[in-house]
Amino acid sequence: MKNNKKQNLEPLLNPKSIAFVGATTKPDVAGNDMLLEVLGSGYKGRIYCVNPKYDEIEGIKCYSSLADLPEKVDLVVLAIGNARLETQLKEAIQLGIGSAVLFGSAFLEEDVDPPLMQRIAKLAKGANMPICGAGAMGFYNLNINLRIFPQHIARSFQKGTFAYISQSGSGLTALLWNDQKIHFNLAVSTGQELVTTASDYLDYALDMPGTKVVAFFLESVRDPKGFTQGLEKARKKEIPIVVLKVGRTEASAKLAVSHSGAIAGNDSAFQALFARYGVIQVKCLEELAATCQLLSMDKKILPGHLAAIMDSGGEREVLMDLACDMKVEFADIGKKTIHILKENLDAGLYPINPLDAWGTGNNYESIYENCLQALVDDKNTAITLLVADLTSGFWLHETFASICRKVSEKTQKPIVVMTNHIGSESQDLALRLQSSGITVLSGTIPALQAIKHAFDYRDFITKRSHVKQDQKAFFVVQNNCHKHKWLHRLQQPKPLDELESLSLLQDYQIPVQIAHMAISSDEAIAAANKIGYPVAIKTAMPGILHKSDVGGVKLNLATDRQILDAYTDLANRLGDRVLVTRMETGSVEVAFGCIKDPQFGPLVLIASGGVFIEIFKDKQIALPPFGKKEALAMINQLKIKPLLEGIRGTQICDKQSLAEAFANFSVLAYDLGEFIKEMDINPIKVSATGCVAVDVMMVHQPS
Repeated sequence: MKNNKKQNLEPLLNPKSIAFVGATTKPDVAGNDMLLEVLGSGYKGRIYCVNPKYDEIEGIKCYSSLADLPEKVDLVVLAIGNARLETQLKEAIQLGIGSAVLFGSAFLEEDVDPPLMQRIAKLAKGANMPICGAGAMGFYNLNINLRIFPQHIARSFQKGTFAYISQSGSGLTALLWNDQKIHFNLAVSTGQELVTTASDYLDYALDMPGTKVVAFFLESVRDPKGFTQGLEKARKKEIPIVVLKVGRTEASAKLAVSHSGAIAGNDSAFQALFARYGVIQVKCLEELAATCQLLSMDKKILPGHLAAIMDSGGEREVLMDLACDMKVEFADIGKKTIHILKENLDAGLYPINPLDAWGTGNNYESIYENCLQALVDDKNTAITLLVADLTSGFWLHETFASICRKVSEKTQKPIVVMTNHIGSESQDLALRLQSSGITVLSGTIPALQAIKHAFDYRDFITKRSHVKQDQKAFFVVQNNCHKHKWLHRLQQPKPLDELESLSLLQDYQIPVQIAHMAISSDEAIAAANKIGYPVAIKTAMPGILHKSDVGGVKLNLATDRQILDAYTDLANRLGDRVLVTRMETGSVEVAFGCIKDPQFGPLVLIASGGVFIEIFKDKQIALPPFGKKEALAMINQLKIKPLLEGIRGTQICDKQSLAEAFANFSVLAYDLGEFIKEMDINPIKVSATGCVAVDVMMVHQPS
């Protein structure tokens, strides 16, 4: 279990004194490399070695045990075998040492029950001691020039504004060691997170001076509540979170009872969580690196779109094709900008965005400077790219770099240099550009992905100001519905039948069809006459979740005789309980669903309805609650949007009514989701005059 008491990570990540247990003179092992790392980092705190075999290692005095140290240190780093971890940790706790890093895996082949990992976790949690690991590679805190790592790289690192929390050691070093354009303030390998989790590091990173972006290499979330709180904190501080989420799977669909559960999959909760908090999800390390570079710039991204200037018509076409595929918009430059471009360009070149400005090569310096300046100054430009495959010492690229610096000094907008090919970038020239405030992005696709993410995050922050107004609908529905009645009902073990489920929807202001229960043919005929023909009859026998699959639905019944025949068939095959309902009209069918995620609670979805829900998997998933505007935005992301809007002369549906119903359904899920395992409303028929829920299935879960 996670210790609910908030951890103080200062002794771990900002220690004033450190003891290295297992220090050694043997080269190329963790016990020696960790000393070379801390000595090479420029750390100003006090350092001690612990190993009874030595008097001194790398010029540092060595002590026989932790008890022999002249002070109670803040941090102990354990580079020892797994068999010794428990004993050393007990001693550290008894001495009052504040934190620990465990490089070892804490796995023993012939272990006892509880295993070593659990014993270590219990010890540390009982002492409220933060631990990095087990199986961690440690961390870099470049704000204080500290590197706690079991492998040494003889290189200096420039302090930056990018915090990186990785559950993969190789995923950490891939960026930390190999791309000097990225400047970190904190980089952590979390290991097995026996005590201190990725959520704890997120909370700390958000409070570090200068943090502008936090990135994750994320396999799992061990503290869902803390992780969600961290995302909320980041949103309030307007610090973007970038996540490379791995291990996505559809395995949970095999266990689902409802259609909603079947099409959601294990990754849906993360998708909904990330959407709620504006988290940027990336698919590879190149995309993560480029996105974090762009988001850690000093200059803010203002309203507008992309402008680009280059020296190749062919590369311009590549850029335009990829931008179109990725839905990155180019700025619609104004008449003044076009006029300036015309005045400067050689004959035969067109004043368009993106701009190929290379003609004869005569006066290219002034042409590129004036054209770049014009694109940057255009009111519709947010980011300006100069595209060039950098080569250090090449006169053209050195001139391009000089022009970028000159123009950048005169604007508050970001100027970015982009290489077309990841491998063609010259690190020397790129680093010189970075040091002057010009971000260099490697590769067309990662660069465009980063730009799209930057624009999306900017727009997310902008629209947050409208969310509180949008959520007024939530409070109106919540105050007017019968929440406590249904909370009491759902805690009872008896399943809800469909008539009762329709009543639940109605209490939450979700339009439902007229329906009556019947347990005889006479009652069915009487109900049909009361409703008015035509009607539908469907089985209402307990335990039948998907009525259509067993032939349990009879449609468009127009006479008493048809009612009698339909009822007789259903009663003989499935049982005597039926629901008689009005035949509802609507040109489009959608579905609402609710599923309960074990980590993040209830999720709601809207999808293509009817029999197509699992075939097309056209869905949008979100955390409840939300208001009508957010509901409408999700509806507009569905593939069936053209059908709702009346494609080729068909009926234009009332999307506003559908959005209101979906927002109200999100309130239902928020209020009652603790007791709802899975729920489908399918189909909801949508017409020009509104929407109506036709069929509802719910599996509730009393506590």
